[in-house]
Amino acid sequence: MSQQNRKDSQNENKECKNCIADQLHYIVTPLLQWYDNHARVLPWRENPEPYAVWISEIMLQQTRVEAVKPYFDRWMEAFPSIFDLAAASEEEVLKLWEGLGYYSRVRNIHKTAKIVTKDYGGELPRSFDALIKLPGIGEYSAGSIGSIAFQLQVPCVDGNVLRVVTRITAEEADITEASTKKLLTQWVRTIVPAQRPGDFNQALMELGATICLPNGIPKCESCPVAHLCEAFRRSQVTDFPVKKPKAERRKEKRTVLLLIRKGSVAVRKRPDSGLLAGLWEYPNYSAELTESDVIEELEKKGLSPLNLTKLKKAKHIFTHLEWHMNGYLITLRDDGKDSSADEEYQWIESDVLKERLTIPAAFKAYHQILLDTFCSQDKFQGAPNSDSY
Repeated sequence: MSQQNRKDSQNENKECKNCIADQLHYIVTPLLQWYDNHARVLPWRENPEPYAVWISEIMLQQTRVEAVKPYFDRWMEAFPSIFDLAAASEEEVLKLWEGLGYYSRVRNIHKTAKIVTKDYGGELPRSFDALIKLPGIGEYSAGSIGSIAFQLQVPCVDGNVLRVVTRITAEEADITEASTKKLLTQWVRTIVPAQRPGDFNQALMELGATICLPNGIPKCESCPVAHLCEAFRRSQVTDFPVKKPKAERRKEKRTVLLLIRKGSVAVRKRPDSGLLAGLWEYPNYSAELTESDVIEELEKKGLSPLNLTKLKKAKHIFTHLEWHMNGYLITLRDDGKDSSADEEYQWIESDVLKERLTIPAAFKAYHQILLDTFCSQDKFQGAPNSDSY
């Protein structure tokens, strides 16, 4: 292809993209009308003040709406204002987040609360540029907070919006590419109405969450903009969005130990960087240990197993990693001897475990076994239904 022909082709493609963006303007009115009649009733929508919008938007990242609802209610009860949040300890904040995962999100919330208290008098800044500079608030979050709480005419493009827009436009570019997201965000930017920008952004996300569904058959018969959807016209809705296959997650075997001594259980803190950074965990090994392996490892640390119960297997999926776990509930003899384990572990009682420490969801299955045991006994006297070795 000659240089001139290549240039002509690029100009034609650019004009085509601009034409598609112009067509998107037609979805604004029917989408807002649909939203007025079909928007889900959600606690953070009842009073969309900036603090509530911010907390809900961060909670909703990579988390289902139904899972977020009880967390949001408990959070607003515990920390009704940014001042209350800023004054809380990190342990209190982490504990309230326990089970939502992606703990960097809540650490950034805590950091931002302190900055907003110190620099903005306890009120989130009303500008997009100021919002995006705060910890944990990226382009999407700044767009959602800015448009919903402050009625700024800015887009917020999440996975739901990417799916909706690529189907309406039949855009074939890979949405995992930064250039594609930049292009689609610009398209949405051009159609966000000056009036009701927050409602429009929420309507796009709502459509993706309830109608223009992923991983299955979208509910096109209920879509208010199906008549404007190019993918629907072509009967190719499930072909969009286009994205490269995810890399297969690495699988890792682990053995989790619930160690009980004198009515207390052993925990340790993870390193300050890396996976589950700075969180508490039960002792575990990156291998599938047999009962004899476990006993040997404990005796190396100067611990004397009394009773040992093998627990059910469990699995936890991270973004790029799977833990395939087996576990043991172990009662230790209280022989009064010092052990090297006392340098590695902290021994805590049930009230501290339940009320103060944050145990990641990766250990949920084994954590629940421990809580059930605490409920059935005032103090650990031995592993229930255990088999002595």
